[in-house]
Amino acid sequence: MILHICPEADWAAVDEGGAYRAASLDDAGFVHCSDPGTVHLPAGRLYAGRRDLLLLRIDPALLDVPLRWEPAVPPEPGAPWFPHVYGPIPRSAVVSVHRFPPEPDGSFRLPAELAEPGT
Repeated sequence: MILHICPEADWAAVDEGGAYRAASLDDAGFVHCSDPGTVHLPAGRLYAGRRDLLLLRIDPALLDVPLRWEPAVPPEPGAPWFPHVYGPIPRSAVVSVHRFPPEPDGSFRLPAELAEPGT
């Protein structure tokens, strides 16, 4: 499974049977995603303290567009690679949606329900 950080309003705008289209699809050509072990990195760098975020849990097998694991954007020496989805994400590929509130210091931590095996 891969994860995407999404503002609540953006997800609410996706129709049943529709597809989620992040702004980065137009800007970078892909939708930035993470895995459970790295999602805190872009969250802290890009969304520190935001309280309107969700984590979309995406099943790569349900995507109908390419998924590639690539270096971070911008590239950082020694940084992990991240999954990039090269097209809109079908709502049907999002297998669960989780609130993603910040910690009191503004940082982020993977929600407990996603840290448990089998979720």
